[in-house]
Amino acid sequence: MSLRIDVAVAPWTDYELLDSGNFAKLERFGRQVLWRPEPQAVWTPSLAPAEWSKLADAHFSRSKQNPESGDWALKPGTPSQWPLTYDLRGRQLTLGLERTAFKHLGAFPEQASNWEWIVDQIAVTGPDTKVLNLFAYTGGASLAARSAGADTTHVDSVRKVVDWGRRNMEASGLDGIRWVVEDAATFVRREVKRGKTYHGILLDPPAYGRGPDGEKWVLEEQIDDLLRDCATLLVPGGFLALNLYSMGLSAVVAHTLINQHFKRQPELLELAVADPHGKILPLGTVARLGANQ
Repeated sequence: MSLRIDVAVAPWTDYELLDSGNFAKLERFGRQVLWRPEPQAVWTPSLAPAEWSKLADAHFSRSKQNPESGDWALKPGTPSQWPLTYDLRGRQLTLGLERTAFKHLGAFPEQASNWEWIVDQIAVTGPDTKVLNLFAYTGGASLAARSAGADTTHVDSVRKVVDWGRRNMEASGLDGIRWVVEDAATFVRREVKRGKTYHGILLDPPAYGRGPDGEKWVLEEQIDDLLRDCATLLVPGGFLALNLYSMGLSAVVAHTLINQHFKRQPELLELAVADPHGKILPLGTVARLGANQ
């Protein structure tokens, strides 16, 4: 058996990767240009450091005491919050951005490929589609599913980001998403006991995390059990997307897990963004099962 891994690069109007290299990336989000660390940018930048400094409105530096967090150096007048838009098949999604202490902004541009795919799947599963989005963060995938008409449940363990997702829904002119603040694995186990089913399941698990009641999430230790439960929740022929950002897990791991629990062969892709200098920056792996595949 051979495995094929494709690269998915979704173009944006409101986002651009300006350059990457030396373990960093220079990106334009709307009118703001940000300089952030990026461990996979192992090559040499195309632009000189002075050009990065000239273009960047904000520069994130990791803390020496805690490498998981850091600080932003800002140019005068740089706003703390601003919108980012994405045209999804004629529907404008609006995501509110803000700089966090963990370098994130509330949007992951490489996920646009998944949003387009979600709309395609719901076109197949029909008007009564029920979608479950786990580890849903600020809700880009939830907005995509709801914009296509799906009955959408959004689950994340952090109330702050769930509230952030709700604001994104309202800014996008949508309504009706079900918001759940709960540990994803706990929620899925309860849905299995309730006899619930979904036509589509989306998973974006972190390497590590904590639930609202202190539940511990370790990707390598718990992803197998979680997917086993998700296989019970997913209707026959339903669609599924599993994102993996952990650099320690390959696309082949996702393929093996999905094939074992769902008895179907997933499509494997590297989610990426491209800069104007010909470099493609990989930012995650996704394994996808299409509807009725």
